Amino acid sequence: MKLGIINSAFQQVGMDTATGLKHISRIGFDTVDIFTEAVSISQKEISTVARTAEKLDLPIISLPVVAVGLIDFNEPVRSFHVERCKKFIDLAKTWNAKNILLVLGEYIWQKEVIPAAAQWQWALETCRELGDYAAKKKIDIALELEPFRLSLLNNISEMVRFIDECKHPRVRANIDISHLVLSDTSPAQVKDLRHRAIHVHLSDCDGKVHGDLPPGRGVVKFAPYLQAIKELNIDGVVSIELEYSPEPAKIVEWVEEAYRETAKLMELVGLRDEKS
Repeated sequence: MKLGIINSAFQQVGMDTATGLKHISRIGFDTVDIFTEAVSISQKEISTVARTAEKLDLPIISLPVVAVGLIDFNEPVRSFHVERCKKFIDLAKTWNAKNILLVLGEYIWQKEVIPAAAQWQWALETCRELGDYAAKKKIDIALELEPFRLSLLNNISEMVRFIDECKHPRVRANIDISHLVLSDTSPAQVKDLRHRAIHVHLSDCDGKVHGDLPPGRGVVKFAPYLQAIKELNIDGVVSIELEYSPEPAKIVEWVEEAYRETAKLMELVGLRDEKS
């Protein structure tokens, strides 16, 4: 697998996209995921990203998108977010990316008032529609497992159930290692995502709350998870996800540390491919 990073690590501290991409390339990453908003991104920014990534030989792999409105109980809200996600798929195609990384969201009102089964069904319907659109563009959809109590996809069992019920070849899973830890998922359970997972996120945490820290700054034991992921034979990318650095002025050092530690871990289990 390749080693990438979501560019939001730099974006969140106010660094412009091109400068962030240059740091990502210099540090040694194989690929990059671009965090943006497809509805409002300017044509100038689209061209800048494409031109810079090509110049740096830094393939764009994934576009994360949070679209909790896909399971809203109001049909017009769901329709809006379907169209919004289609714009992400279009943008992924423009940048020759492989997938959009889709966060579905949570059950509302503690699963009261609106039946949980109804929101589950809305998610299936919207994802199938997006899958059909993505198929035309040859883009995949990677669903995020969120470790929160009311998240639709908050453990591997629910992820497997959703993918199997969706029955769409373009709708697959993302594996986020710290999210697995926070959802009390063992490395042994990762095998259930065989033929279902296409993308990986990596970050550390304190074992209690969402962290997005560089490896080594939390409690996650990565090697068993990475070994389990290796056994899935995914033709994809391990993308580092870093958020909310405690020292924004030292974000470059923060990313460099994350790269070094992740590269060591991937080398330890023989997971990283040579950059072609």
